[in-house]
Amino acid sequence: MESVRVNKNIVRERTDKLRAAGEVLSTEQFSRIYEQYFNRVYKYIYYRIQNQYEAEDVCSQVFERVIVNYGSFSEEKAVFEVWLFAIVRNAVTDYFRARKKRFHFSLDSITELIWPKPSPEELAIQIDDHQALFQAFAKLRDKERNIIAMKFAAGLKNSEIAALMGVSESQIGVIVYRSLKKLHKFLGTGGLMGE
Repeated sequence: MESVRVNKNIVRERTDKLRAAGEVLSTEQFSRIYEQYFNRVYKYIYYRIQNQYEAEDVCSQVFERVIVNYGSFSEEKAVFEVWLFAIVRNAVTDYFRARKKRFHFSLDSITELIWPKPSPEELAIQIDDHQALFQAFAKLRDKERNIIAMKFAAGLKNSEIAALMGVSESQIGVIVYRSLKKLHKFLGTGGLMGE
């Protein structure tokens, strides 16, 4: 996760272009934004994509878009966090659209061919930690997965998610509650294995 870093030359180049246009995101401002939001942005993307390497790529694209589009941000229209996560959500949507149009293979599968597989004990721990949760998560509808990822991976408040989704805050609360109840059912009653 720490390997995702935005190239400082890109930051300088984009900042120079913004200065010429009159809108500037200084390197210091960008650094603060990056440090404050990186973990939440990455976690949201990873929850949605479930591939470390591609999540890192999409995450770097998001921060590049922040640099490029900072001049269009207006506090009168939305809180910065809502604006940022609109960019994140759109980047994930673009990722899935592009994925449908091209041949796709997982770098994880290639890695398995190169490096030896983990021991049975290590494999059991990994499966216990992630597999059941991701399988349960995949059983939710796309809208539910998106909202749960915004709530828990990105750490957004219900009001911020509501602003992004264009629905009421109470509706988000209901969706979160019902989605968590579904996840609990899938994980607790053997809903994944017993089907």
